[in-house]
Amino acid sequence: MQPTVVEIDGFRGWLINASHADYDVARAIWNGAIDRRPRLIARCIGTADVVAAVRFARDHDLAIAIRGGGHGVAGTAVCDDGIVIDLSAMRGVRVDPAGGRAWVQGGALWGDVDRETQAHGLATTGGIVSHTGVAGLTLGGGIGWLMRKHGLAVDNLLAADVVTADGERLRASEDEHPDLFWALRGGGGNFGVVTSFEFRLHPVGPTVLAGPILWDASDAGEVLRFYRDFIRDAPDELGTVVKFCTVPPLSVIPEELHWRPVVMVGACYAGPIEDGEKALRPLRAFRTPLLDLAGPKPYVVFQSALDSTVLHGWNYYWKATHLPALRDDLIDVIAGHAFSCSSPRSYVAMFHLKGAVSRVAEGATAFGNRQASHAIIVHAAWRPSENFGNRETAWTRGVLAALGRFREGVYVNFLGGDEDPGRVREAYGDSVYDRLVDVKTTYDPDNVFQRNQNIRPRTTRVSGAFRAHPH
Repeated sequence: MQPTVVEIDGFRGWLINASHADYDVARAIWNGAIDRRPRLIARCIGTADVVAAVRFARDHDLAIAIRGGGHGVAGTAVCDDGIVIDLSAMRGVRVDPAGGRAWVQGGALWGDVDRETQAHGLATTGGIVSHTGVAGLTLGGGIGWLMRKHGLAVDNLLAADVVTADGERLRASEDEHPDLFWALRGGGGNFGVVTSFEFRLHPVGPTVLAGPILWDASDAGEVLRFYRDFIRDAPDELGTVVKFCTVPPLSVIPEELHWRPVVMVGACYAGPIEDGEKALRPLRAFRTPLLDLAGPKPYVVFQSALDSTVLHGWNYYWKATHLPALRDDLIDVIAGHAFSCSSPRSYVAMFHLKGAVSRVAEGATAFGNRQASHAIIVHAAWRPSENFGNRETAWTRGVLAALGRFREGVYVNFLGGDEDPGRVREAYGDSVYDRLVDVKTTYDPDNVFQRNQNIRPRTTRVSGAFRAHPH
């Protein structure tokens, strides 16, 4: 029975259950398609609160979900009938500009990090939407505009403070618990609650050359073929994302282009503006675009430019994979399927990897398939009031099926909530996955942290015995 009053010994934050006036707001996450009712939400204000909440959950046999930014499409930040360990009040960021370091609490958003680091002309790789949570993006690997120059978010992670499944506090780094540190760099939320991250920072901006260039959807095949050749010699400083979408009704876009199907190449050059202009020149000369918004702008502004196209509370459904080099037959499949969605808010996006991402050895971190050319996401989105759900989910599955023979793994943060369990292994590859199982067995043998893209331990303790898990 749901208690009216809930107490956790030593807890200083807010405890929210179904009788609380803020319950429905507190349980809502970015993906409005997720509607789960936890027994308790423990909104923590410090690491001691996290320790208390984990121990309370263990003592009362409650399922645990961990909420950082609450931005994951799979909805693992909230659970039914269990406890949500909510870090959203822990958003502190501290910067050491001389040392090129930042310490970031587990509930921070990338917008919080960018604002503080850019005050010193510094940044680290952190996604393409500013309201994404630092924790979820980082623990899954962390792609973003800066990755080809400066590596993934995990390649810039120096240390993490972790609360483990038994409620103990550990620091993980190359020197302390290096096995756990390795697993945290790509293995997701399987190993504990990360309450703080230490990142390496790099000189970036504060003004960068960035923005989208748009062509009509009918030119998608030709644009992709040119883009394939263009990125072959592109400098590492140039990060690109190709989107097949309808133009959102933003104020910076002429009204006559609103809702028009287009292929868009978004670019961000992490270097001098004049070098960025030179790097983009061939793309601009390829053919006259419908619109060219690439130009000098504050990095912080550019990092939030897409925020309004992926609003909180819309319904989202994703399918994704990694792709090899863009062969002609692959380009034909992408161009032939990308625009067959029904919702004007849906799109297909391709993130160019390579550069610094691929120069880190496979297995050096738990991020899988570093040699892939692109990560592609089939992103279905519709407002709760719109009747697109069945058509959009069918579209996403259809596009993934059409890409079947080209698939090379998958970015674990792009996996949805209805994936075949084998896709988690696919995200890492056999050797990395098996090593992650070893670390999971060491630090969470009971699979306390299983509301995630789960890596099951080899055994689970059950009433003093052990139960083996198939893999």
